[in-house]
Amino acid sequence: MKTSQLIEALSADAGTRPARPAPALLAGVAVAIVIAAIGFALLLGPRANFLASLAEPRFVMKFVVTSLVATTAGLAIMVLGRPAASGGVARAFGGASVATLLLAVLTELAMTPSASWGARLFGQNWLFCMVMVPTISIGPLAILLLMMRRLAPAVPAGLGFAGGVLAGAIGATFYAAHCPDDSPLFVAVWYVTAIAIVGTAGAALGSRVLRW
Repeated sequence: MKTSQLIEALSADAGTRPARPAPALLAGVAVAIVIAAIGFALLLGPRANFLASLAEPRFVMKFVVTSLVATTAGLAIMVLGRPAASGGVARAFGGASVATLLLAVLTELAMTPSASWGARLFGQNWLFCMVMVPTISIGPLAILLLMMRRLAPAVPAGLGFAGGVLAGAIGATFYAAHCPDDSPLFVAVWYVTAIAIVGTAGAALGSRVLRW
């Protein structure tokens, strides 16, 4: 059987699963956000100067980056959840995420003395970030994996990784409201690493639970 015929057969065989994963994904994301919000409220809560910080570009930048990552992962789920699809839109949002963070980092480096880069990189609580982002993301990851079981991925681990990145980005978005470290250097290293950890967990679980 040729590859094209195999893809067509897989697509036809996936008739019992939703042909359009967007509604299921939106429902799953909505529940995942609620779960993350509950976890965030119980474990952390927003930082004391949260409202005042909304006027600071570096603080807002954290939410822009995590939202772009979440959007990229969501689009990737819609692509990877179908045997035959194009990933152009997901790649575009992925590029926007990288470009936004890179621009913020370069601006930070250009506007601050090199002697302060190390302090900005490690911040006040890099280890706490590495622990709390995955912790807040556990519930969202479980919800998204349940949602993605209705899809028809050709590569379950890849779909699981995208789900993990989405869960991690949701967790990172909430954590950003608590985190006192607003440096793009901090975000580029520790937020991204924490999200990648959740993505790796999603890939490992997805390779088992998303097979069909």
